[in-house]
Amino acid sequence: MGIKKIIFPVLIAVMALIFSSNAYAAEPREVGVFGDWTAYVLTERGQKVCYMVSVPKKAQGKYTKRDEVFALITHRPSQNTKDVFSYITGYTYKPGSDASVTISGKKYPLFTQGDTAWTPDAESDAALATAIQKGSDMVVKGTSKRGTLTTDTFSLKGSGGAYQAITKECGY
Repeated sequence: MGIKKIIFPVLIAVMALIFSSNAYAAEPREVGVFGDWTAYVLTERGQKVCYMVSVPKKAQGKYTKRDEVFALITHRPSQNTKDVFSYITGYTYKPGSDASVTISGKKYPLFTQGDTAWTPDAESDAALATAIQKGSDMVVKGTSKRGTLTTDTFSLKGSGGAYQAITKECGY
């Protein structure tokens, strides 16, 4: 099944979680598909939001049920934020646990809450966004509330093109 068929139907629900349930958001518009990443733009409370998203090529762990998994980089010009990395893991993280992203041998720590993980600050977001564009694959590890360790492997093919598309779309 193609990435578009997997991502788009679920993406509306994902965006509702990320962008607040009280916000009125237009349906995302696809900007383009770049290898294993897709770029989107939407309007939230009258403001443009641009993001790129991918799903893992390989998901490992001893779990019986897991929802969809997404890695995203988001730009919000109205909030003067860019490169915000978020990871929706498809399960609830173990409270107080951390997760990590590894690209080209460099490990980036993530903090977790609910089913999402983020970098700790804007500097880490920028470094991770750059690594995603330059690397060939990305491995994300985390632990579920039941103690299950998961390892998800993403292809970074096309991430540079998707990043350029969202950056242009949002005027950065």
